[in-house]
Amino acid sequence: QGTFASKVSIEDGGVAVTREIDGGLQTVKLNGPAIVTTDLRLNEPRYASLPNIMKAKKKPIAEKTPADYGVDVAPRLTVLSTAEPAGRKAGVKVGSVAEL
Repeated sequence: QGTFASKVSIEDGGVAVTREIDGGLQTVKLNGPAIVTTDLRLNEPRYASLPNIMKAKKKPIAEKTPADYGVDVAPRLTVLSTAEPAGRKAGVKVGSVAEL
């Protein structure tokens, strides 16, 4: 996945995502299929007109499965254990710095 993309370019066999980090710009190459989230600076938004909104309400939505795209959704991580952190012990008030 590529996050906060400010520039996206499709290259041979993958996607190059450029994003801003604290030290400047970082370019990451991803293999497809990939998830890319964008930054506000990627594009100017296009606003839909009312007639197009009304047309879109009537169009059917095709339901797809991951298999339609050739994506394996088998989990790749295994949770070995989950445990709550130990409880904190009660604090003690001291009368002076020397006692501390």
